[in-house]
Amino acid sequence: MKHITATFLRGLVIILPVVLTIYILWWLATAGEALLGRPLKAILPGGLYHPGVGIAAGVVLVFATGLVMELYIARRLWAGLERLVLRVPVVKAVYGAVRDFAGFISESSRAGAMGQVVRVTIAPRVHVLGFVTRQDFSGLPSGIAADDTLAVYLPMSYQIGGYTVFLPRSMVEPIEMSVQEALRFTLTAGMSHRGE
Repeated sequence: MKHITATFLRGLVIILPVVLTIYILWWLATAGEALLGRPLKAILPGGLYHPGVGIAAGVVLVFATGLVMELYIARRLWAGLERLVLRVPVVKAVYGAVRDFAGFISESSRAGAMGQVVRVTIAPRVHVLGFVTRQDFSGLPSGIAADDTLAVYLPMSYQIGGYTVFLPRSMVEPIEMSVQEALRFTLTAGMSHRGE
């Protein structure tokens, strides 16, 4: 019975990541097609619309938005629009959190940007991996963090969640590891392998 269970689990370890990856990609593709496909069907003449045009339009739209935001005037207009959005109570909380998280992921993918991987000592000979999210606290309420303090995000394994803690620099040691590598290592409870 142990051999059958071990064989089944070995197969599950191979198949589950493949199936979940395909499912998530399929879900993203169908959601994008549903969102952009309907308006495109209405705009395009009869025979020009084919399945997948919505996804392609989404990719082009995201890329075009990135190009437009390189223009100074576009950035200024967007900043003004964001200021208005951030005055609406509930929208401010949701939009602000999503924007900050997307910015963190985007910035972390660039070398030298925020998101330095660090090892945090939480007890003698006990360490956790974290990510520096802030070193400068100007513009925030006074007293939120002491001098020589870092804001460090400590993710939890197998969850979308974690804690942001304010730590003295002496508790934090930089690690030579990419943010993506460290996130995968942390989220899989240390079971992923370097370079995979």
